[in-house]
Amino acid sequence: MKIIAVIPARYASTRFPAKLMQDLGGKTVILRTYEAAVSTQLFDDVFVVTDSDLIFLEIVSNGGKAIMSIKEHESGSDRIAEAVANLDVEIVVNVQGDEPFIDTEPLMKLIEIFRKDAAGQVDLASLMREIKDEEVINNPNNVKVVTDQNGFALYFSRSVIPYPREKNVGVRYMQHIGIYAFRKQALLDFYSLPMKSLEASEKLEQLRYLEFGKRIKMVETTHVGIGIDTPEDLEKARLML
Repeated sequence: MKIIAVIPARYASTRFPAKLMQDLGGKTVILRTYEAAVSTQLFDDVFVVTDSDLIFLEIVSNGGKAIMSIKEHESGSDRIAEAVANLDVEIVVNVQGDEPFIDTEPLMKLIEIFRKDAAGQVDLASLMREIKDEEVINNPNNVKVVTDQNGFALYFSRSVIPYPREKNVGVRYMQHIGIYAFRKQALLDFYSLPMKSLEASEKLEQLRYLEFGKRIKMVETTHVGIGIDTPEDLEKARLML
């Protein structure tokens, strides 16, 4: 089973333009992320997929592997699907370009899902963690997920799901963490399918997979990503480093 990591890397960012090219301890954020993914030794190959000549040159000039996007893309899945279409690979893991402090354990859990899935029942695997603070639960920026008894996603929403009409029934609220492992075919199918109303309404690309019958296996973790979304995040990352 050939497994690769793909790091989608857009140059533009609404909140923090060019954040992936910012200096982080003598190397750019994107180069540190790429090197961290390689150092996990979980992958047969690691690629950065980008729409930026600057990011492309940053990776290849430092001995890494990068792929230029041919088209404009609305989602990370679209960008990755285009990049892997002609690669000989079975499993593709999406690594966030703005998270240079990669935690190996949750990635191992995602890969293990596919190693154990001899029947091919899993199209995607992703992460979730329990959240208990009401402010966090009610924040629409925190995507919630509900699963069936076998851990497959039933629905993702920015709203509170399930709605707490009864508060003392033992419901656990789970936040979706946007790290995915895909079967290559699931990505290619996504790329050819249209956006439907659920995805358009919530602005959550994972709903396209569900709307077209793909099965997403959720893995519980305590992992909390350390992303760089603002200049303040970058300063914290420099201190951590």
